[in-house]
Amino acid sequence: MPFEHAKILSRPALAATIARLRPGRTVVFTNGCFDLLHAGHVDVLTRARALGDLLVLGLNDDASVARLKGPSRPVTPLAQRAYVLAGLACVDFVCPFAEDTPLALITAVLPDVLAKGGDWPVAAIVGGDVVTARGGRVVSLPLVPGLSTTAVIERILVLNSPA
Repeated sequence: MPFEHAKILSRPALAATIARLRPGRTVVFTNGCFDLLHAGHVDVLTRARALGDLLVLGLNDDASVARLKGPSRPVTPLAQRAYVLAGLACVDFVCPFAEDTPLALITAVLPDVLAKGGDWPVAAIVGGDVVTARGGRVVSLPLVPGLSTTAVIERILVLNSPA
């Protein structure tokens, strides 16, 4: 099957892998749709990875992206999004999830640090209570202004619309 990568794991495989690798390491978790990967995504992921030793990325599957972003999304199918993200040096593991939030995945991984982009205030980050209850921390990382998937899509539409 195309787009397979050793970093792309199921939830049970990820939980087992993290349990094996965790001793002496700080596990960081982030999540998102990552449709049309852009420099802002890579910036946040790189800074999230710098907060620990292993970066686990929860990736919304296609159905959950459509529920969250609308019926025209995602632009890029799950297998391709996961493969691109797994190819990034800053990402240690990618785990797709079908739910609208990553709470079940966060509970399975029990990260030491939960990081999201700055469009999420710390108090609104799903799973923050799970992480802080274990003595971990929740971080909202500033975004690069003007970079978003929605902005990229809007620019493509403008550039390709009849004059």
